[in-house]
Amino acid sequence: MRGVRLESLSTLNYRNLAPCTLRFGGGVTGVYGENGAGKTNLLEAIYLALTGQTDVGRLEQLVQSGESEAYVRADLESGGSLSVQEVGLGRGRRQLKVDGVRVRAGDLPRGSAVWIRPEDSELVFGSPSLRRAYLDSLLSRLSARYGQQLGRYERTVSQRNAALKGGEQWAMSVWDDALVKLGTEIITFRRRALTRLGELATDANAALGSRKTLTLTLLETTTPETYAHDLTSRRAEELARGSTVSGPHRDDLVLTLGGFSASEYASRGEGRTVALALRRAELELLAERFGEQPILLIDDFSAELDPGRRTFLLELAAGVPQAIVTGTERPPGASAQFWAQSGRFTPVDAPPLADLALADLNADDSEEDELMAPRLEEVR
Repeated sequence: MRGVRLESLSTLNYRNLAPCTLRFGGGVTGVYGENGAGKTNLLEAIYLALTGQTDVGRLEQLVQSGESEAYVRADLESGGSLSVQEVGLGRGRRQLKVDGVRVRAGDLPRGSAVWIRPEDSELVFGSPSLRRAYLDSLLSRLSARYGQQLGRYERTVSQRNAALKGGEQWAMSVWDDALVKLGTEIITFRRRALTRLGELATDANAALGSRKTLTLTLLETTTPETYAHDLTSRRAEELARGSTVSGPHRDDLVLTLGGFSASEYASRGEGRTVALALRRAELELLAERFGEQPILLIDDFSAELDPGRRTFLLELAAGVPQAIVTGTERPPGASAQFWAQSGRFTPVDAPPLADLALADLNADDSEEDELMAPRLEEVR
């Protein structure tokens, strides 16, 4: 199966990264160096440029200290065609472009990348909101409609909560009808998608050597059949709390290992295995959906002390058309290596790559300066 291919990445004023353009080949690219050298920030920039997604609380956290704007550009091949994807960042603002045309995040290639991080264990041990966010992010990439309906649903919940806080019980019938319609579609899609995701995650967990069966189920606060009744029957509680207590925004993705809740009974090592199984399932599900392998990003493979999981990660990277793997030591089997130091990345066993200001990258293009330092506007 062919895969998405990142040809190059350019950054300006992004976290601690020095202005540069890095070019990537196929196979496994290793990026190694001490902690704090910028390895995770590099993968974060790649994931942002490819998917438009970030999990930071405030966009200004991505902008280098002392600067007001940041910029990331990815040149990639997907679906047999080349494209340029750009992300401009400012205080509370994000601008996305594909080939110079303004787009929304949902317009970017939705199966382009999967990012595996040490923090993924929080998918197992963290709050239900983290698991919902994981599930919603994945399903929004599988289906543009799911992402659109989820956005409408979340806005409806917010507006309904405002009415509840204001004691506007008369307005509930209007919000309830919209909530039931949107929420029912979300619940139905989650159930359908979870069937295949669960199968893939179960297989991946076994492939990682676990002797306990992993199952994925939804803990729902309502059902399509009882949704309208549940909203009415809990009206007094909602008015007292000022929030909507039933619906997919309150549901949980339950991970069960050997018949017991993984969040409550799994060891840290078992939790890490479950998290890796979820990410491999994500990789395979996106490949099935879009017919090409996503780029695999693996952050700090060397933090995985268990030999089995470390081997699993490296074999997973070797099995996709393109993977970028970071660590404090050289990833074995990489076809290319970069040494990371203070936000700079130098090819190993090759002449040092000079750091280039982005304004100089395409000096022959008279229109490039505007693209390289875009005027940021909020994407609506």
